[in-house]
Amino acid sequence: MLLVLGTPLMFTACATIAPPQPPSLDLPKPPADLKASRKGDRVILTWTIPTVTTDRQTIHAVGPTRICRSLVALTQCGTAVGEIPAGTVPTPAKSSKQKPTASYTDTLPGQIETDTVSASATYAVEVLNHDDRGAGLSNHVEVPLIHTLPPPQDFHAQVTGQGVVLTWTGEAAPSQENVRYVYRVYREGQDQKHRTLIGEIPFGDEHTFTVTDSEIEWQKTYEYKAETVTIIAEAKKPEVQVEGDDTPAVKVFADDVFPPAVPSGLQAVFSGPGQQPFIDLVWAPVSDIDLAGYNVYRHTDGAAAVKINAELVKAPAYRDASVEAGKRYLYSVTSVDARGNESAHSEDAGEAVP
Repeated sequence: MLLVLGTPLMFTACATIAPPQPPSLDLPKPPADLKASRKGDRVILTWTIPTVTTDRQTIHAVGPTRICRSLVALTQCGTAVGEIPAGTVPTPAKSSKQKPTASYTDTLPGQIETDTVSASATYAVEVLNHDDRGAGLSNHVEVPLIHTLPPPQDFHAQVTGQGVVLTWTGEAAPSQENVRYVYRVYREGQDQKHRTLIGEIPFGDEHTFTVTDSEIEWQKTYEYKAETVTIIAEAKKPEVQVEGDDTPAVKVFADDVFPPAVPSGLQAVFSGPGQQPFIDLVWAPVSDIDLAGYNVYRHTDGAAAVKINAELVKAPAYRDASVEAGKRYLYSVTSVDARGNESAHSEDAGEAVP
């Protein structure tokens, strides 16, 4: 028997080793979405906190953030006007899909505010790492430096049947080319996340101003504030609006103690021959949105008026079948709202039963 022995062949492969990568400098990528808004002498800056470094590595810890402001071209931060210390800005969570934001409020020095329409300050932020090193400035934003006017004076709120009436006093606005001024009134409710603009009035020659908020809900508490707004409208440039400081908040409870409108146009018509006698009443409908119905009152000459309906009358019409021959009746109607407030009586309408 012939045995053939084979020797297995062995193959080996050589792994390719990539060239070594330089260590990450761990420099946060500069924000590109810096935004700024101004209110009075305060500039509110907001931006998205960097989540990666300049070499696309995940940031493990964000260092301090420098706030930069300049009245000329901003090429480097120089002396920062503010700083958010390390550890104050939250480090983005790896599992979070929504990137956290940071904010900073800078107060403009009074000496740099001006009446020059075109004057502005440039802002940027520089996010540093734990070694206080950064990769440069964020995008730049410009903020106008024009003076804003103080808030309205004697700001008051009064609840009326038509809504909340806001009043205040104003002064003559400065006369300046390409600049105009308006008052704005805002409402905040207990269940509102954002304030609601309820009125805007341009400055004028009058001394007293009024806005009525008719969009309220009764039996709720509201807060109102007013402000002046400076509007710069230069030719061939986008309009710029700078909000001034708010008045102190005025709180009101919208308690509905106001009756609806008095019904009008009441008419009384007798019908009876060949059937049970009755008097039909009709009147013009009341348009109050919270109207619940009507009450009908009847009396004879010299007697007191008595309500003759057991339940509120829903339509502007009523038939009185409890009349007697040989008598003359006088009728009046009132309107009633959802909270039981009742109007004054309408004018009387009379009709005789033969």
